[in-house]
Amino acid sequence: MYRESAPDENKLFWRSHINHVAWSLLLVVLAFSVWLMIALANAENQRNAYAGKKCEDRMFKGETDMQCMKTVRTRDHWWEHVGYALTHTKP
Repeated sequence: MYRESAPDENKLFWRSHINHVAWSLLLVVLAFSVWLMIALANAENQRNAYAGKKCEDRMFKGETDMQCMKTVRTRDHWWEHVGYALTHTKP
């Protein structure tokens, strides 16, 4: 009589069937990919500014203004930088 009222220990605790290692690895790969896209967009932005001579130093001819290189925007969107960098691999 009391045996049937006892909880079933096999179903008492939830078992996770999700592979946590695979999801963690996927999250790390996605974060790394986002970081690489941000770095690629920054590098292409600075390369485009340097190639277009948008940050020439006014005091010293032939030199580059580093403050300008940090803040210059040569294209409207970040994906334009990434797209150009991925499709134009040779200088």
